[in-house]
Parts: sequence; structure tokens; C-alpha cells
Amino acid sequence: MRETHPLALAVHTEKSRSELLIAPILVELRKLAKHQVSLFSGIDFSVDPAQGLNGVCDFIVSQSPEQLFVSAPVLIVVEVKNENIKGGLAQCIVVMVAARLFNDREGSVGAAVYGAVTTGTNWRFLKLEPGTVSIDQREYYIDRVERILGILASIVGVNCPVLS
Repeated sequence: MRETHPLALAVHTEKSRSELLIAPILVELRKLAKHQVSLFSGIDFSVDPAQGLNGVCDFIVSQSPEQLFVSAPVLIVVEVKNENIKGGLAQCIVVMVAARLFNDREGSVGAAVYGAVTTGTNWRFLKLEPGTVSIDQREYYIDRVERILGILASIVGVNCPVLS
């Protein structure tokens, strides 16, 4: 992050934040999980087009070492547009609802679905359980990347040594 963080801020585009801030954090998460999670970026996640649950996801983390297919359960990461975290919450919830339906079809009925909304430098976390969406009221900042990584690690069930 020492190299990519200043570069992403200098270039200051959504693409640079995605590639230089968000992706490296998720790759580090995958390393912490000893490659037992898979990471997908920019893939089609059309779960139920009839209900409007279709489109391309920014990032999906799946609890499977296989990198070929998305499998349940999933963590959804939404990169917000125009650095508007609050504006990205609804988008993330819609994708989490799609992930819930996907998980149910895959046999993970009732499993919580987690989400993150981020600008790359700021992060907010969500949790979808049957009938309830919880939104963490705190915003986490890239200057405490170890905290962000710790939250992501706890979501996928991995001990994060940077917090130990």
C-alpha cells in the first residue's frame, strides 16, 4: 500500500482506486485466508433478471479455493461512484439480496451475506440476515488498513495476524 496508495490518490480516478487500493486489499485477504477464498472482479452476477437482480459486480469474495466459479456464501464489495459512500449503500443492498438468493439456491440457506461499500480510501460494512440489513455506522479509512483487513478477515472466518 505504500506504493499504490499515493499513486491512486494522485491519479484520482475510479479505475485507479479500484486497481491500486481495493484490489490489493482483497488480494491480501485472499493471502490471509491461505487461498481458501476466491476473488472475482467485474463479473456478471445475473441471479434473477426477472426481479432486476442482474448486472456486473465490482468485487465478489467467495468461500471457495476454486477460482473458476462463484460459490456461496459471498461477500459483495461495491466501489461507489463519485466518492459517495451513502449513495452506494442501496446499490450494495440490492447486490446482497441477489447474493442471498444465490446462496439459497446453492444450499447455504439463511447464511448471512456481507457487503462493503468503498471509495478505496473509505469503507462501510453491511450485513444481510433474513429480514434485516445492518449497516455499521462507522466509516473506516485507508490509513488504518489493518482494521479494514481485520473486518474483512473476520467476515470470511480468518484470523488476521496484523490485529493479533
